[in-house]
Amino acid sequence: MSWTCPKCDRELPWKDYRHYCARIELDTLFTGRSPELVLVFDKILAEVADWEGVLIGVTPNCIVFTRRRAFLIIRPMKKELDIKFYSAVEHRDKPFTKSLAVGNKFENHIRINTLDQLKPGIFQYFRESFYLRSDADIVRF
Repeated sequence: MSWTCPKCDRELPWKDYRHYCARIELDTLFTGRSPELVLVFDKILAEVADWEGVLIGVTPNCIVFTRRRAFLIIRPMKKELDIKFYSAVEHRDKPFTKSLAVGNKFENHIRINTLDQLKPGIFQYFRESFYLRSDADIVRF
């Protein structure tokens, strides 16, 4: 069951969910970015937005995908997307640029700038993060 913030009209997992409370247009994050970078993001958005219970929020620096908690955060950079998601195990090999222990899980980062780099296996990592962050105990701030 979701809740809509009366100040920013952002749909959130529950009332008083901690969030950046301002209206930000998604397009502003991609101003000056390459058309291919926008296409990469659009492909991720088209896949993940249809997953059950996914809410999408925009902050001044990133796009946050949540179910009960954030499971995928995409930060458009000048020439690439920095994509953060969670896993039960550490990932050290490419395409991972960082994998940090956070509690009993790992926060992973990959960077993508072309459609060729967006392999089907990457969506499997996103799906794992979706389930890992959805089924965990809910911590409210």
